[in-house]
Amino acid sequence: MSQYAASVIWSPETRRHDPRHEVWVGVPTEGTERANRVDAILAALRADGHQLIESTRQPDDALLAVHDPELVEFLRTAAERWAAGPYDELVGQQRVVPYLFPTPAMTAGLPTRPAVAVHADAGRFVYDTMTLVGPGTWEAARSAVDCAVQAAALVADGTPLAYALCRPPGHHATPAGFGGSCYLNNAAVAAATLRAAGSSRVGIVDIDAHQGNGTAAIFYDRSDVRYGSVHVDPGAGWFPHVVGYADETGSGAGAGATRNLPLSEGTGDEEWLAAVAELADWVADCDALVVSLGVDAAKDDPESPLQVTADGYREAGRLLGATGLPTVAVQEGGYHLPTLGGLVAAYLAGHATA
Repeated sequence: MSQYAASVIWSPETRRHDPRHEVWVGVPTEGTERANRVDAILAALRADGHQLIESTRQPDDALLAVHDPELVEFLRTAAERWAAGPYDELVGQQRVVPYLFPTPAMTAGLPTRPAVAVHADAGRFVYDTMTLVGPGTWEAARSAVDCAVQAAALVADGTPLAYALCRPPGHHATPAGFGGSCYLNNAAVAAATLRAAGSSRVGIVDIDAHQGNGTAAIFYDRSDVRYGSVHVDPGAGWFPHVVGYADETGSGAGAGATRNLPLSEGTGDEEWLAAVAELADWVADCDALVVSLGVDAAKDDPESPLQVTADGYREAGRLLGATGLPTVAVQEGGYHLPTLGGLVAAYLAGHATA
């Protein structure tokens, strides 16, 4: 293995999630978060000489430290509940899709109970119509958590850089909810693992094209985990739309421990890297670092509102690697298969050679 290679933790189980399609503004559309993302990344990292380690099942401790047990149980059982219902026969739908969302607009202060029908109960946890659950979703999402925990454990034991090839991604998963193609929050689980292993303060830097509202929510009132994100401005109409603004800086004990750096559509390397550098300086006095490594800010990505290049990702790796912090890089977005693996490899090369 090259002296600059990272430990790459992955699982073949992460291929099992097959959303088949998304439902956007009421219309089924082809999904971009596909299983072959795993293979595209593996091929590039294998070619670069990284050490590939297949994950093993990890305890639930870190998972339950960041997620409500009811969410975990829903995801574990939702596909079976759906398959036991009439949905495939009646409408040909084999994936769990929410039918209603019991928001305050609906309940209006009335006492509520969990819905019996899974198509109604789903809206208690999922906050969009694009993040569907099917056979294999739980197994893939739980295996992604295993990758994050194992990578964090390696870093806690002295490995300077470990990469968790998590799929599906996780940074949009909140304490008790999921959405944005994310089910369980792998970056938050990695941070919780590092904290449990003795890191007094963990920094999370999120370089995905979209703000990780789930990670922000999990740590918003805590001072032991800092969350910083550079992302497209949600005020320009981009996901997550209602959060991710610069004036969201944490609350209570976490006041000042959240930093959002929203950028205009079309932003390229120079301004994006200036924001990454600002976040690198901000977390430099932490004990360990988690990088939410979304590469969907790349100019060729179908989900990208930004114009970051492979050289930009390599420099981002160098900037964050120069902090000298032991680091877990956790895969988030990135959907352009011809360039996906190369972008991840570029970041890891920059980080490892800083």
